[in-house]
Amino acid sequence: MIKLGLIREGKVPADNRVALTPAQCKWIHRNASDVRVIAQSSPNRCFSDREYQMAGVDVQEDMSDCDILLGIKEVPVSQLIPGKTYLFFSHTRKKQSYNQHLFQSIIANRITLLDYECLEHEDGQRILGFGFFAGVVGAHNGMMSFGHRTGAYDLVRVYKQRSFRELIHTYFGLRIPPVKVVVTGSGRVAHGILEIMNLMGIVEVEPEDYLQKQYTYPVYTQLKGADLYAPKSGAAYNRVHFHDHPEEYNCKFLPYALQSDILMNGIYWDTAMPRLFEKEDLRHPAWRMHTIADITDDAFGSVPVNLGDQTIEDPIYGVSRSTFGKTAPFQENSVDIMAVGNLPNELPRDASRYFGEQLIKYVLEDLVKNNETAVLKRATMVEKGRLTERYDYLADYAAGK
Repeated sequence: MIKLGLIREGKVPADNRVALTPAQCKWIHRNASDVRVIAQSSPNRCFSDREYQMAGVDVQEDMSDCDILLGIKEVPVSQLIPGKTYLFFSHTRKKQSYNQHLFQSIIANRITLLDYECLEHEDGQRILGFGFFAGVVGAHNGMMSFGHRTGAYDLVRVYKQRSFRELIHTYFGLRIPPVKVVVTGSGRVAHGILEIMNLMGIVEVEPEDYLQKQYTYPVYTQLKGADLYAPKSGAAYNRVHFHDHPEEYNCKFLPYALQSDILMNGIYWDTAMPRLFEKEDLRHPAWRMHTIADITDDAFGSVPVNLGDQTIEDPIYGVSRSTFGKTAPFQENSVDIMAVGNLPNELPRDASRYFGEQLIKYVLEDLVKNNETAVLKRATMVEKGRLTERYDYLADYAAGK
């Protein structure tokens, strides 16, 4: 008998998403007689202890008898159980300094770590993630921010709605003025953004037309890799080459900043990649963009005036166009920034349901049967306290250097 443990989220503030919903646990019990799911008692989950119990899941405090432990966010070092197999978002693959101690403790405790972020298909496409719902919530909040700034319309808060379906009903009768919205990215986050654009009746136009025309109705354009980046050499954009050598590319975004009211940022970014613009560009006399939803949320990253996270309850702040300092939102000479690190928490039940479906479909069976598939091997960062070959570049990080 294999025991899967749904651990309580220990990171503060507590995340309310789950890896498996009660209904999904019930399905596992019905279809895999050799697997039992145990849930650690939690007051913060979007599904209550009672809902798990009603689905036939044992709810208890002690998880030491479980073989595999499933969480969402980073597990606090004090809550790690030595020798166990864990799955969660560790945020360590980029040598994030704030989680270095956690990574060292995983190794010291002889833990096996599979990182959700590293679960990928053969072509590199990520299997699991909450990106779609981050895009949905981030796009809604970005449009909400613009409505507050202009007074043109008023949108509800997402987290006060019980479901995505209920949120959609709030868009009936919504009239958006003739704004121009630029959307960056092509992954799950971007797909969530586009869902909201379409639900709000904002019309897609081609990038070339977007730059050259003004419209009497709201429009958006989507910028993917070739629209955003160009090799410094003058050669044609190549996606593989860009991801291998991003420092050899320039960003072509600035003209869109001068033609847009709102930016919905959904691109992946790391420190070697060029930024969408530089903060000094906010002083450009033709700067038009006063609302930025930085949904992928890299502080000082692709959006250099992302000064750090806000909370779900208070998601927006301003940045002065003259000093680049933080201000209250909706000021005359500021740009409003929506930057929240846990956006899917505003629709936790929908986001968890989707996440669990993918987990069951692509991961769990091989995981519980201990099948050494390529997918699981690629996602295993640490095995019984030792770095795996794929992640040996983290040796200095693990050693505290």
